[in-house]
Amino acid sequence: MRLAALYDIHGNLPALEAVLADVRRAGVDGIVVGGDVVPGPMPRETMACLQELDLPVQYISGNGEREVRQQMNTGTCGVPPAYRETMRWVAEALDRGHERLFASWPATITCEIAGGGAAFFCHATPRNDSEIFTRLTPDDVLAPMLSGVAAPLVVCGHTHMQFDRIIAGRRVVNAGSVGMPFAAPRGAYWLLLGPGVQLCRTDYDFERAADHIRATAYPRAEALAVRYVVNPPTEDESLRMFARSELTEY
Repeated sequence: MRLAALYDIHGNLPALEAVLADVRRAGVDGIVVGGDVVPGPMPRETMACLQELDLPVQYISGNGEREVRQQMNTGTCGVPPAYRETMRWVAEALDRGHERLFASWPATITCEIAGGGAAFFCHATPRNDSEIFTRLTPDDVLAPMLSGVAAPLVVCGHTHMQFDRIIAGRRVVNAGSVGMPFAAPRGAYWLLLGPGVQLCRTDYDFERAADHIRATAYPRAEALAVRYVVNPPTEDESLRMFARSELTEY
């Protein structure tokens, strides 16, 4: 199969719509959505967009869906205090149908890629949905993480930065983030798989998207619109941030 891998959309509907236009032009057979569709400023609209697609879509759950489900089911979640208002808002914007849908998403899937054999998809690492590693994390630290994976290609996300590297004899590719990139240049990042692996970036109207986000009642609308849509951090800034948290959960 020829697949598009879309990760970390984070409720950024304009970015998703732009990527889907490129995905259709690429002539894929299907899409893998790799988790963290939410939280974000347009959660219902983003979910509706995905559910209305006329392409086959497979989903895996991210830590964002897990935390939103916990908020919906218990009235609390495990995110730092600064983000709890955001999680409450997202949970209230969704309904029980969304909660049941998120609950049905597996943690990992394996798909056959045209000309490339099997690909293993996870959100953060094969072990869980929230461990952090980057293109700089040493191979010997990461090798145990892949010990139970048979596929020659591993696709992940979570840290919102694309990379393509070999670890313990397996190719490990980070899809980057559609809606909230942690590295310049600005854009919506995704993968095209089969044959080969293509790291893709889609341009869209960033200023218009930022205005759309600001028009929502999302508690962190300005921070998202300004920092990650209009003016994302550099890769070096994000790598320094993540270096303090490698192989910890966030």
